[in-house]
Amino acid sequence: MRTPRTRPPRRLHAWTATLHWKAAVFITVMCCLLATVLGTLVHVLVDRQTQDRARRTALAELDRSRSAYVAGNPLDRNVAENPPDLPAPLRDMTVRHHERGTQLATYQGRPVMWAATPVAGGKVLALRLDYGEQAASLRGLDRAIIGSSTAAIVLTLATGLISVSRITRRLHHTARVARRISTGDLDARVNDPRALRTDRAQDEAAAVATALDAMAASLQARLHSEQRFTADVSHELRTPLAGLHSAAELLSPGRPTDMVRDRVQALRGLTEDLLEISRLDAQVESADLDIHQLGPLAERAVRATGTTTEVHVVGDDHVETDRRRLERVLGNLVANAHKHGRPPVVVTVDAPTITVRDHGDGYPAYLLDQGPQRFRSQSGGSDAGKRTGHGLGLTIAAGQAHVLGAALRFSNAHDGGAVAALQLPLSPEQLDS
Repeated sequence: MRTPRTRPPRRLHAWTATLHWKAAVFITVMCCLLATVLGTLVHVLVDRQTQDRARRTALAELDRSRSAYVAGNPLDRNVAENPPDLPAPLRDMTVRHHERGTQLATYQGRPVMWAATPVAGGKVLALRLDYGEQAASLRGLDRAIIGSSTAAIVLTLATGLISVSRITRRLHHTARVARRISTGDLDARVNDPRALRTDRAQDEAAAVATALDAMAASLQARLHSEQRFTADVSHELRTPLAGLHSAAELLSPGRPTDMVRDRVQALRGLTEDLLEISRLDAQVESADLDIHQLGPLAERAVRATGTTTEVHVVGDDHVETDRRRLERVLGNLVANAHKHGRPPVVVTVDAPTITVRDHGDGYPAYLLDQGPQRFRSQSGGSDAGKRTGHGLGLTIAAGQAHVLGAALRFSNAHDGGAVAALQLPLSPEQLDS
């Protein structure tokens, strides 16, 4: 038996999810509903009052005509005995129940008010009054109700949307500031005017802006405190490490001495990395830009690492960059590939992009989602226990790439291996061309 295919639910356009659109729909629906209820109520009340007046007038005229009929006087042209056009319900009521009555009906295409009363001999005396003027007045009232309701809906909708747009603009501004904060701009603030006026009551948008500004200030203060702590600790460690390094050089040759010297060197490198990260976090670094040919620059940076790394120049060009910082980025990427991946490690130059790839287990999931994190190893896979790291190499590479104005992206190749792609900004000559 074949399973019937179900159609996927239709998705609305993205703009329908905005507060501005929802407010417009809500205001329009509520205004239309209110206008319909009030318009119907006014129409019914006026129609009932108009018919009541017409019925009273018709019955009064009928009484005078009946008196004239009994006295044998001539009747008006709108009064007749047993008229053939008299509505059947009114005729039956008059004949069977011997009661007088009225009914609104149509006569020769025009609205009329009939009034009938029984007379001697089982006959019916009927009066017909023209109801066209009242009907025209009622239609005019309906048009006035529709026109005034439409104008009221448009005016209310415009006023409501103006009010809502002021709130949505403030919320959009708050969202933009929140995105700037999430990208690292902790100096960004909403500074909502309503939030700055302590003598005025705050609405919800001002409360959100105030909370966001307070959160950003707290994060900034905490981050600056951590940056100062890292910088101070790293700076204070340099002096004792220099003395420890000098002392290690005086030790007698041997394996213990080599181990001490190796650990001292590693500690010195860690301290220098922490100092560099603290400068990058403080955003005091600036690039010394110059025009360089990318291919030879990349080859020289790879040779400086002292590793066995393949360099393929697919497309070469001149770029405007800081040579020292670019070599630092490439050196860290290549060293990380050899430390946490498996050979062969390949550097591909296709100006203005440089790609570093190994053939190991790839980057861990957290790094692909959140980027490099200090003091969290970049290792992954089965040999993670054998190779450890502080996560500072890629953190420094990402920070130096930001100073260069370059984009550093991390991914895993579909056939295995970690891929780091550094895209440098185009030179002014390339932009002009």
